Amino acid sequence: MKSLTAIAASLEARLVELNEHAVAIDESLDQPGDDDWAESATESEHDEVLEGLGELAVAEIRQIRLALARIEAGSYGTCEDCGEAIAPRRLEAVPCAEMCVACAESADD
Repeated sequence: MKSLTAIAASLEARLVELNEHAVAIDESLDQPGDDDWAESATESEHDEVLEGLGELAVAEIRQIRLALARIEAGSYGTCEDCGEAIAPRRLEAVPCAEMCVACAESADD
């Protein structure tokens, strides 16, 4: 498994990417619409897709910030539900994981 420093660096890099992506989405959504009715309808659909992507970016930003806070607090890699260690393979696959596989599966039920 990567060191906590490497994981934090990777999460920070992803955070920068997501922030840039969110800014680009906001700028695109702030552009004035077209006066043509058909073009305006297409732009509206495009804006809905962008808004959805923006919401996903914001959610991932929130998860990354929480993971970075857990790294700083020394609780990264510990299941927030049962307190057991989260498997390194799970953290490699899902670096923002807050729960071990068993607890995550229980939460989905």
